[in-house]
Amino acid sequence: MPSFDISSEVDLVDLRNAVEGANRKITNRYDFKGTGAHIEQNDKLLVLHGDNEFQIDQMTQILLPEMTGKKIDVRCLDHGELQKVGGNKVKRELRVRVGVEQDLAKKIVKLIKDAKLKAQASIQGEVVRVTGKKRDDLQDCIALVRKEITDYPLQYGNFRD
Repeated sequence: MPSFDISSEVDLVDLRNAVEGANRKITNRYDFKGTGAHIEQNDKLLVLHGDNEFQIDQMTQILLPEMTGKKIDVRCLDHGELQKVGGNKVKRELRVRVGVEQDLAKKIVKLIKDAKLKAQASIQGEVVRVTGKKRDDLQDCIALVRKEITDYPLQYGNFRD
């Protein structure tokens, strides 16, 4: 029985390279000279440190194209609130979302069932597995999910015949 998995993954090596490239650009920019502006990465958490909200926004505008250049979908970022650190310093946390969250997985399963396609979807941890009798049914499922879920980066892989 053919099947495939719907997942959401981010290559952490490419993410690290994008953060390092953004940090290099930040240190070379004239308007960041003499400031403590930098980006830290702790596994799946990015922390932008700066002197004010404008600097944080500028750093975000440097980081996002770097991530796009490394083929990382920027929709996987969950932008946190701006926090005061002390004195005149601020920071913002960007959380990298990996895996299909439970509520999104339930939405995908419900979407496939409501479409009355000849395929079954089941949640397996952070992955949604879709099985069907024909390959065409699975391709219809992929087209349906791509059309309906646009605010979250999803990958379709692990195809088994």
